[in-house]
Amino acid sequence: MKKIVALFCGVLFGTGLMLSGLADPAKVIGFLNVSLLLSGEWDPTLLFVMSGGLAVYLPLYLLVVKPRAQAKLGPVFDKCYHLPSKRAIDAPLVIGSALFGLGWGMIGICPGPSIVNLAHLELPMVLFVVAMIAGAYIGRQMNRTLPLTASSRH
Repeated sequence: MKKIVALFCGVLFGTGLMLSGLADPAKVIGFLNVSLLLSGEWDPTLLFVMSGGLAVYLPLYLLVVKPRAQAKLGPVFDKCYHLPSKRAIDAPLVIGSALFGLGWGMIGICPGPSIVNLAHLELPMVLFVVAMIAGAYIGRQMNRTLPLTASSRH
């Protein structure tokens, strides 16, 4: 049942990305390019989709997830919630965020939409996903070996 729910959620997420147009890198770049604000060509749709997602999830988080996690109760299909415990802003967070933002800004796509766009079987998207997986592997290796990373402090 857990795998069926995961499959359903993935299809729901992918459908939402495609329907909203956020799997289109040009739409994302149109949002990220704030220099277009003055000309009126800036595309605010990403802001509305993100706000819509927050409007749905935030009440559920506050009313269901957070109280259940604090009571050490898990979600329906897992033993516990996997919520972040780290609160410090450190070098790995800042550097990782900057690298993520640089990649996102250069191509206009982030991990979720890149997976959704694999359905088109276009070589640039396949290469992006392969490079993203390689970057995740490199990042994990760096977390294991560098003394400045958050994982070595816990």
